[in-house]
Amino acid sequence: MLNRLSLAYGVLAGTFKVRFIPLLLVWLYGGLRVAVWGAQALDNVLFPSLRRAKVERPIIIVGNPRTGTTFLHRFLVENRFGSGMHLYRSLYPSILLQKVLRPFLPVLEKVSPARFHQSAAHETNLSSVETDDVSVFFRYFDGFFLYGFFLAWDAEERLPMFDPNVRDTTGRDFDWLEAAWRRSMVAQGSSRIVAKLFSTGPRTPAFLKRFPDAHILYMVRDPVEVIPSTFSLVTGVLDKAFGYSTLPADVRDRYNERLYLALVDLFRRFHADWASGRIDRSRVMVVSYDRMMRDFDGLMAEMIPFFDMHPTEAQLAAIRTTAAEQRAYKSKHTYKLEKYGLDADRIRRDCAFVYETWLRDTPGEPAAAQKL
Repeated sequence: MLNRLSLAYGVLAGTFKVRFIPLLLVWLYGGLRVAVWGAQALDNVLFPSLRRAKVERPIIIVGNPRTGTTFLHRFLVENRFGSGMHLYRSLYPSILLQKVLRPFLPVLEKVSPARFHQSAAHETNLSSVETDDVSVFFRYFDGFFLYGFFLAWDAEERLPMFDPNVRDTTGRDFDWLEAAWRRSMVAQGSSRIVAKLFSTGPRTPAFLKRFPDAHILYMVRDPVEVIPSTFSLVTGVLDKAFGYSTLPADVRDRYNERLYLALVDLFRRFHADWASGRIDRSRVMVVSYDRMMRDFDGLMAEMIPFFDMHPTEAQLAAIRTTAAEQRAYKSKHTYKLEKYGLDADRIRRDCAFVYETWLRDTPGEPAAAQKL
């Protein structure tokens, strides 16, 4: 961890010219980890049900950013298909600590990293259900977010640090996620977790080996829409926090190319496991973003049996209402490929396997399915 902290500080000081605040944040981070460690020890005493809690039949949403993962994650959690990790639960992964700090969340919002997000691209706050990769990031200062927001700026290419074939943190990460999910379930009185994990895409066979009763939803969307939208989201945060747009063009170009290749690689690694048969397809349902937008109720009619669930009347009503809203939805998030040096033809060539495997059908009438 010290090496990763040192590399990140080098980027912040050398690229973004921010020197003092990161040092303060390191001390705060160390204090938070000590507080979490102590509070988690007390959790085991104060919440005896934690010892009996088991992660069973988790619903895991996987896919590149901007493929509809957040919408589906929040819908399933809000309508009680399972419980999800709110951002403050990832930052403070102790039941005791969460209960103590919850009344102060409005104050903590003023220093929360969520304040750097543009609402049109991704609306979030400490009380929002968020990707579980955040929990790994704050526990180990590692993973998808560390590379995308920080280490991709380093003078040396650091992507091999996050390649499971070079440096495998799978066991460590899954152990932590299971512990965090157990606490989240007990805190929310739930028996099932709904999680969103970008980092599981390249590690799906390993995840299914560790959680063999998991139900995985793999979200897929046209890469020509996914990749520039992801750039807009990530660089929007970086611009607000560090002034991305003021950096020298050659530095931005190097970063943009690295981020682009990493996003393509996320598609490629899952596809390689899918095509080779290393993924048990009976445990994975591929979900089309376009279909989710135009035929949400038909999609849910197929998804609920996949979850092995029986929907309540309230859940069915929410599905019907959301289906109508989805068909009328118009995103306010706008972006241009040229701003990031992206080219639609290159994206289509580099992601040809995505189109050939999952996006052959052109948008049209929804596939036949019983509406809920």
